[in-house]
Amino acid sequence: AGMRFFLQYAGCFFAFFSTGFLIASTWTDCWMVNADDSLEVSTKCRGLWWECVTNVFDGIQTCDEYDSIFAEHPVKLVLTRAMMITADILSGFGFLFLVLGLDCVKFLPDEPLIKLRICLVSGVMLLIAGLPGITGSVWYAVDVYVERSSLVFHNVFLGIQYKFGWSCWLGMAGSLGCFLSGSLLTCCMYLFRETSSGRLHSPYFLRKGYSSAGTIVTNVHLPSTQTATAKMYAVDTRV
Repeated sequence: AGMRFFLQYAGCFFAFFSTGFLIASTWTDCWMVNADDSLEVSTKCRGLWWECVTNVFDGIQTCDEYDSIFAEHPVKLVLTRAMMITADILSGFGFLFLVLGLDCVKFLPDEPLIKLRICLVSGVMLLIAGLPGITGSVWYAVDVYVERSSLVFHNVFLGIQYKFGWSCWLGMAGSLGCFLSGSLLTCCMYLFRETSSGRLHSPYFLRKGYSSAGTIVTNVHLPSTQTATAKMYAVDTRV
């Protein structure tokens, strides 16, 4: 039981931070950052929704939002948005289900099998959430790296060149955390699925079983002569 609790709480810990990392990654503005810091007096970051410029001397930041989501955008941007939003939704629901499945939460306290299955569903959702998260963040990072390498290889300088930034790293870390927490929860369900039937052997059920058995044994071994004698004695007493 102690190991099962440890796996549940470890999975909850990783799920909490993984979900936070994925959401922060999706809604922050530093998926791409300018790589030529020595030549620039400002830091330029591009996110999935806007682009920000920060002055390195006074720290003043100005941001410009992209056009409407219905406007034409690069395929890399559109697909990364879709995959990260999907990962956010799945990981968020997975974390909420996990909280309901924890043994310390007073939700269905008399149904350990159902709570363990809730943990399993949470683990599966977190594993699925890690797939679009890691695909979107790694693909975005590789695309940025390939674009920069091709420009350097062809000696093309456009004034500003980018590399992937900390938002992209957050997406990768959150996705890996989802894989880890989902693996812990599914393994927890697999290893301890038989111990969850312990409620059938709880003191209440044992006492009930023993009392029922005792009743049956008493009724089976009760001599019929004693019963007849008791009835006759009762009749004589009333008379």
